[in-house]
Amino acid sequence: MGDDELRILVESVLLHYDEFFRLKNLATKSDVFHVLSGMWMSPAERFFMWLGGFRSSEILKVLASHLEPLTDQQLMGICNLQQSSQQAEDALSQGMEALQQALSETLAAAAGAGPLAGAGNVTNYMGQMAIAMGKLSTLENFLRQGDLLRQQTLQQMHRILTTRQAARALLVISDYFSRLRALSSLWLARPRD
Repeated sequence: MGDDELRILVESVLLHYDEFFRLKNLATKSDVFHVLSGMWMSPAERFFMWLGGFRSSEILKVLASHLEPLTDQQLMGICNLQQSSQQAEDALSQGMEALQQALSETLAAAAGAGPLAGAGNVTNYMGQMAIAMGKLSTLENFLRQGDLLRQQTLQQMHRILTTRQAARALLVISDYFSRLRALSSLWLARPRD
């Protein structure tokens, strides 16, 4: 296959990823918990899931060992991309932990003022629940940021690599997720004593 044909295929796959992230964003607006839990994924995929999808830094680790030979400049680019992805993932994870803590504290404050505690506390309860709902909307933002990181990582990877290497990278990514699904199937079909 010629480089022009391969470039068109690589760009087509990246456009499919863009469409996937767009549709996932719509699904997040509809039910953030469904997307966060990854119910459409196999059990092994869910085990590795982070903010409703894959960790960019982990995918880059997988790719680094399958894309040889890389030039020194490409290797530096992939390493820098992996490091910046890891830093962004860490920041998002810390934000998620802070959100969970704040939400837990808000719900704990509302627990003592529940609807069964008397009419005077109902207003307080409803106020606390409104605050909790507001904090949950932040959860959608975290999922969108995680997907944006994944999308940008794929785009930057494409810019660092040659067309043939990018095609190989997309095949490696596809194979990786196929293996996770196969592992789940084997695990679920295993004999149970």
